[in-house]
Amino acid sequence: MSGLRTMLSDGDLRLELLADHHVEPLRAACARDTEIWDIYPISMLGEHFDKAMEEFHATTSWVRFAVLWRDQVIGMSSYINPDTRNHVVEIGGTYIEPSARGAAGVNTRMKRLMIEHAFAQGYTRIEFRVDARNLRSQAAVRKLGAMHEGTLRRNRITWTGFVRDTCVFGLLREDWERSRA
Repeated sequence: MSGLRTMLSDGDLRLELLADHHVEPLRAACARDTEIWDIYPISMLGEHFDKAMEEFHATTSWVRFAVLWRDQVIGMSSYINPDTRNHVVEIGGTYIEPSARGAAGVNTRMKRLMIEHAFAQGYTRIEFRVDARNLRSQAAVRKLGAMHEGTLRRNRITWTGFVRDTCVFGLLREDWERSRA
């Protein structure tokens, strides 16, 4: 897992390990979209933000990044539960503020950095788990070449009490190499 803990960059886009100096700019970025949090497992709005950050710091099996574009914190993303024995890691916990969604390919570039780095560290499978209601995120991971492998029915209770279905997508190293050829 330690090999995943590094800054990643592509021009004006950087993924920095989430640190204390990112917290307030991340709070502001999360506050720029009050509606999206209804389809996230947790909320990072208002009074929920500090609790979410406490939980983030208590979870040691995630590698969390602040996403910076043009030197401004615009969101976050994570490597989730890296399994070095089976060479599998999930990419998720991603939020990008509205002004950066679709702009300059920020989400695609960020995911490509994370995918390339995970494969370079010896992972051979990357997973994405997406709320079935989040059609935008499903389309984004399909664009990366990930395959919808199934839907876990009623497997997670979100912060609103909604019991969600989770779409599971997988991206194998050889699929990625083929898509990049």
